[in-house]
Amino acid sequence: MDFGLVLQTDPPASKVVSLMKRAERNGFTYGWTFDSAVLWQEPFVIYSQILSNTTKLTVGPMVTNPGTRTWEVTASTFATLNDMFGNRTVCGIGRGDSAMRVAGRKPNTLARISEAMKVIRALGRGDEADLGGTVIKFPWIKPGAELPVWMAAYGPKALKMTGEEADGFILQLADLYLTEYMVKAVKDAAVAAGRNPDDVRICVAAPAYVTADDSPEALAHAREQCRWFGGMVGNHVADLVSKYGEHSAQVPEELTDYIKAREGYDYSHHGRADNPDTAFVPDEIVDRFCLIGPVEKHIEKLNALRELGVDQFAVYDMHDAQETTIDAYGAEVIPAINA
Repeated sequence: MDFGLVLQTDPPASKVVSLMKRAERNGFTYGWTFDSAVLWQEPFVIYSQILSNTTKLTVGPMVTNPGTRTWEVTASTFATLNDMFGNRTVCGIGRGDSAMRVAGRKPNTLARISEAMKVIRALGRGDEADLGGTVIKFPWIKPGAELPVWMAAYGPKALKMTGEEADGFILQLADLYLTEYMVKAVKDAAVAAGRNPDDVRICVAAPAYVTADDSPEALAHAREQCRWFGGMVGNHVADLVSKYGEHSAQVPEELTDYIKAREGYDYSHHGRADNPDTAFVPDEIVDRFCLIGPVEKHIEKLNALRELGVDQFAVYDMHDAQETTIDAYGAEVIPAINA
């Protein structure tokens, strides 16, 4: 199993670079960041520094979207990094929750994501792409260029499209039941589209918090540090409930039930442990969606995720134990999983 580190690009950028270097030293092979231009610093500038200060780490956004940059600019940025550092990027893409809403726009449609994925992937690999009537190709790309595009999804239509079109699936929660349900939906869609389902990489991303023991006090603190994640996921769940209804056969209640007490969301606290808008998230959801507890609990859940077909676990490392978590994974978790 691959392991990734997910960070926000808060200043100073040097801290982001330092944590990514630490992650690579500890056996992580992917470095991901949020991509929301108003809330955080520009990630692609920082990727250049991460790549120049590491040797094997693959970097990319979790996730970018097709609305805040023109598609040829996105593709050119990835392709330039790959030309400089050797095919070490991945394009994670989604609807654009915080990036679009903070700028006063609606998240992108699935149709727009589908079109963007095709264009960005083609241009990033040196192929031609049609920009709505104008066919272009980057003349400077060398043979052998690659740009995998991984799609983030929760809803039935997005899961289907991921299986049909994406190189990878990003699932931002680590609940075992929902992972099994959604991975199956993606793989089934791939098969129906005539694809090899094993060609779709599966990445589960969630907060991980390693505690010294499983005492009530230690677990309570870990939950408070990770409760923000249920609020972040809740934004997407609220969209699904709005679209499909509260008790739809198309969306599992194991995903939607917990947002009934949700009242609103302030993006100025997005992805932060002190987010005041996530009090509605119950302990049960934190435990299901995240990995918390002593090392052996992380290993147990990661082995279960691997059995469900997960190829990568990406650690959301936004809490008060960033270095400790990276080091614990490097010293104990990653070696145990990949023994």
